[in-house]
Amino acid sequence: MKHHSSSNSRHPLYIFLLLCFMLSPRVLEAEETMRLTLAECITMARRQSVDAAVALGELRSAYWHWRSYRADLLPEVSFSATVPSYNKRYTSYQQADGGLSFVRNDYLGLSGSLYVSQKIWPTGGTLSVESSLDFLHQSGGGATANQLMSLPVAITLSQPIFGVNHMKWNRRIEPLRYREAKARFLTETEQVAMQAISLFFNLLLAGEQVRIAQQNLQTAEKLYEVAQAKREMGTISENDVLQMRLNTLSARSTLTDAESSRQARQFALRSFLNVESDIDPVTPSVSMSGGFSVATPSDSVSGGFPAETFRLDYEEVLRRALENNAFATTMRRRQLEADYSVASARAARQSINLYAQLGYTGTGDHLGGAYRDLLSKEVVQVGFSVPLLDWGKRKGQRRMAESNREIVQGQLRQQAQEFRQNIFVLTEQFNNQAEQLRIACEADTIARRRYNTNVETFKIGSISTLELSDAQTAKDEARRARILQLFNYWYYYYQIRSIALWDFMKGEEINADFEQLIK
Repeated sequence: MKHHSSSNSRHPLYIFLLLCFMLSPRVLEAEETMRLTLAECITMARRQSVDAAVALGELRSAYWHWRSYRADLLPEVSFSATVPSYNKRYTSYQQADGGLSFVRNDYLGLSGSLYVSQKIWPTGGTLSVESSLDFLHQSGGGATANQLMSLPVAITLSQPIFGVNHMKWNRRIEPLRYREAKARFLTETEQVAMQAISLFFNLLLAGEQVRIAQQNLQTAEKLYEVAQAKREMGTISENDVLQMRLNTLSARSTLTDAESSRQARQFALRSFLNVESDIDPVTPSVSMSGGFSVATPSDSVSGGFPAETFRLDYEEVLRRALENNAFATTMRRRQLEADYSVASARAARQSINLYAQLGYTGTGDHLGGAYRDLLSKEVVQVGFSVPLLDWGKRKGQRRMAESNREIVQGQLRQQAQEFRQNIFVLTEQFNNQAEQLRIACEADTIARRRYNTNVETFKIGSISTLELSDAQTAKDEARRARILQLFNYWYYYYQIRSIALWDFMKGEEINADFEQLIK
């Protein structure tokens, strides 16, 4: 009785486990497939793709280069010390009569120095303040002696004269370089979105190819059955029956190829987004404002196309691009770098440097005495270097720098013209793409209706297999063309976004929290 009772108590548990086992494949299948819209795909690509990580790494590198430049303009404080320096050796010594002898030295030295320097960017010089203390303990010959030398304060100015001011040029170039890096990061982020769009539509088109192949196979099998029945009645020839059989085999082969292609493109998108789940792309459409929307259930390719189309103005796109794109900043930076090279070449013809130091120093055999009865310390040096005969080397370097500047100026003018032309072409392509998409949607609808009509007509024996095959090919091409035109619409738009760095649909600048990204 106890055994029977225990068996009955376990019976509901067995049923529960059995149900879980039966339902688990469906649950796993639901978890492994992720429905993804185009907007969600772009967001994931910007957040977790390898290309986005590379762009962020380049931004961080540019940021720390910028931080190093900024730190170079601030005061630098350094401390140096030698603790200790011990020497016990023989050294040569010249006596008063000119003779040389060897003297034994045995001493211990300690030294420390605090140094504060500041670069003067308007003049290109360096101003520094120094304080130091040296200690010397000498022994040998049965006697010891201590000596200290102090430098409580010394102000030093090092200033090049008539030379190129490197810091002044860097203050003009480095901000542009960092601004260029930030704009390039935003552009690369938009290019990540473009790559995501390409892979998304590749998978979408591959999935549509599978659906088309499945529908064509089902239709071919049904038509083959109809052809066999007609052959038995003697209304069609054996050749038509064989042709329908070949169409069935061809449809099955096409379906196999389409499924393989979909798996390959599924893997490509998953790898790009760095996800493990299979992706079921949701077909996007174009809303009345030009934004994303989801396709209606009645249409597996696209939602309805709006009556009002979203258009871009070339002058506005160009203005935004010149304000935000890295290209405009790159042009200014390259022009400044070319001018900097010419200035450096001209300044290399002579070199004059001023060195001046003013301070106080003292000596003593103890610490207090070293800072008492201080004496002034004054040093002024003016050094110059002027080439007397260099066989035209510096002149050649200057002429070469000037020639390179002219080349850069010519390249910049050509690139600016190509930049404007590229924006004009992209704007026209995007504006025309709306009409191309509308035509493709209408052509797809007509091709499907024509094919369905031809299938029904074939069943009653009014058209040949060749005409039916032609209608099927037209239907399939129209379906693919509709998706491709939808892809072109969004790809052109994001290409323009990547150049102008402006969201024209929302009417706002494309920007990022760079400080947060760099952390």
